[in-house]
Amino acid sequence: MNKLAILLLKAYKATLSRVLGKSCIFAPSCSVYSMECYQSYNFFTASFLTLKRLLRCNPRSKGGFDPVPYNKKGKGKWFL
Repeated sequence: MNKLAILLLKAYKATLSRVLGKSCIFAPSCSVYSMECYQSYNFFTASFLTLKRLLRCNPRSKGGFDPVPYNKKGKGKWFL
């Protein structure tokens, strides 16, 4: 499932993203953030993190640098 999600995100970046232009207020962009989540977490956790990020991506948010969260133990990543 993760590979399919990453493939769909790459297709989005190659097509629709170019038409819409750069409109994400975060760095990395929401699509890159989502790909990193799917590379680091299982499908459900990555989907949860992606949804949280997309809900924060609006004109009222400050935006800025917002990387995928890492585990305090240095092994793997976490989201809580």
